[in-house]
Amino acid sequence: MRTVDVRLDSPPQVESVGLSLHGTLSPWDVWRLPDLWQLHLYRYHAELTVGGATHRIRPGSVSLIPPDTEARYHYRGPSRHLYAHIRLPRSGTSRTLPLMQDTGTETPILSSLLEHAVAAAPGSPVRASAEVWTALWRVAELARPTAAGRPHAAVATAVAYIESSLAHPLTVAEVARVAGISHNHLTRLFRAEHGSTVIAYIRRRRMERARHLLAESTLSIPAVAVAVGIADLQAFNKTCHRELGASPRALRAAAA
Repeated sequence: MRTVDVRLDSPPQVESVGLSLHGTLSPWDVWRLPDLWQLHLYRYHAELTVGGATHRIRPGSVSLIPPDTEARYHYRGPSRHLYAHIRLPRSGTSRTLPLMQDTGTETPILSSLLEHAVAAAPGSPVRASAEVWTALWRVAELARPTAAGRPHAAVATAVAYIESSLAHPLTVAEVARVAGISHNHLTRLFRAEHGSTVIAYIRRRRMERARHLLAESTLSIPAVAVAVGIADLQAFNKTCHRELGASPRALRAAAA
């Protein structure tokens, strides 16, 4: 088995989530959960065989195994992984994902989400479900290819950083460093995924946020400019004219 079909339109029901240790008594394990999906984020090297297909496990690999499916592990020593045993919705949009994927630069984010789910599960199952649901969506995004057929986890990391930093100065070199790839590699991946340069994306998102704040908030125009990372009011006015077709004052008046 190389792929699985999942539905993520509503939250999963989390039956168990934790950090599991294997490979201490035997180098082999065989698992089958009749009614539950298995989400595993690995921290070791091993092999996993599902439905006759063998997958190589490396630190940062993630697998999603359907219910009532035999999973045969071959460990190389004591092996720890984060796991969630879950029920997924049976209705909604079906998405075909690789059973095993490399999380790349997403590894720390996915680890954090699952660790938060582990901490939340005893007292707040709903919070645990929310954390696992977010992790599942990020796993699903790993499978969405660029035009060249490569996973775009680095682009997702770059976009997340941009969105959280629009109020601050941003350079392509800084964004590439956070994404864990070179300036040129990010530029190529970004154009394939978004059809624009990184700088054009930043400018567009700043102006979309500015339009929203001008129309929906009572922030002063200078405060809106600062909130979208263009503290120079003259530069903000010029950018609004160029990107939105009107001055900030005119945009606010039109929304009134």
